Amino acid sequence: MAGYWLVRASESTDAEAASEYAKLWKPIAEKYQAKILVSKGEHKTVEGKDLPRNLLIEFPSYQQALACYNDPDYGEAAELALRAYDRELVILEGN
Repeated sequence: MAGYWLVRASESTDAEAASEYAKLWKPIAEKYQAKILVSKGEHKTVEGKDLPRNLLIEFPSYQQALACYNDPDYGEAAELALRAYDRELVILEGN
């Protein structure tokens, strides 16, 4: 079964950290075969805190999604993401 990251985030508060995160993310995404399914477009938060950035990222499996997050290379990238955005990240298993 596929795995997913559901990422909800504020607008960037640190453009340099956001840019560095994007550079680091590309090879990590390739390594784990991650595909961004949703990253732009309209959204409507009907419950909870409204955050302007909403992403849905698909991985071949739930295990791949977890492995990607736990990869030391992603750990470095995650530090930049947390500097750049106020964000929430949930890892989900698909049906």
